[in-house]
Amino acid sequence: MPQKNAASAAKLSMVSNTCLTLGKLITGLLIGSISIISEAAHSLVDLIAAFIAFAAIKESAKPADNEHPYGHGKFENISGSVEALLIFAAAVYIIYEAVSRLISPNPVRMPLVGALVMFVSAAVNFFVSQRLFKIAKETDSIALEADGWHLRADVWTSVGVMSALLIITLLKLLKVGGNFAWIDPAAALVVALMIIKTAVKLTVKSVRDLFDVSLPDEEVAEIENIIRAQAHIISGCHDLKTRKAGNKRFVEFHILVNPKMTVLQSHEITRELEKQISLKLENSTITIHVEPCDYTCTPKCRTGCLVKIIDN
Repeated sequence: MPQKNAASAAKLSMVSNTCLTLGKLITGLLIGSISIISEAAHSLVDLIAAFIAFAAIKESAKPADNEHPYGHGKFENISGSVEALLIFAAAVYIIYEAVSRLISPNPVRMPLVGALVMFVSAAVNFFVSQRLFKIAKETDSIALEADGWHLRADVWTSVGVMSALLIITLLKLLKVGGNFAWIDPAAALVVALMIIKTAVKLTVKSVRDLFDVSLPDEEVAEIENIIRAQAHIISGCHDLKTRKAGNKRFVEFHILVNPKMTVLQSHEITRELEKQISLKLENSTITIHVEPCDYTCTPKCRTGCLVKIIDN
């Protein structure tokens, strides 16, 4: 069910972006607004990103197999990285077009029509991005979250372009003298800068898991607290390693127990630890190695020692 919800949210993003891309492109060409055309390019990138997110969600949902024993979760991280690159590409295009228009400015026809189109775009993208963030949180989907940030960036850039077009409309109504054609490409440049900021944020978040960076500090602390809660039967813990691939977490560590403990008893301890960690951190694959403790702590395990030992 969670993966089905994620796929449905990605489809919603694809439909909305298709409509908005066409609407912005047609409007931008009709009224001669480079800022709206740049927004159409932004929405086109959002549309491509939505397709990528949809494909990544379906692929990452596949179970582990012989060729991918750790599952397919990293498809989502790759998706987020590709989406970030697409945002950078869109920003470069917008900057190029905006600078060209600043050098040779053209007046915008019917700016109020363009402002209305931007208002509709901002409202639709706000609604869809809220939906994507909600489902992304429920499913822990980096691809869906990345798509949500695409649309949220589009909300603010649409508001910026709408404001610029409203200013042009107001100046025309007030019959203020002067050439204000530069306002439209200037707004497009602001759009590009906001897009780049979003791209940087997405790149950092999606790429970090490709390099097997540890889980966030608060999640590692949760694991450590669960282990400490078993101090009455565990002597210590060391070599805690964590990583994430898509929405799947991988946790492994060593525990030290009484050497006279039976295999069955030590197995029950690991089962309880796995249960407690899985309750706190969903989609976790946990590997626990059991070692006998003779109460002579090595430097490696001393920091995770759970018994009071006085070194003489």
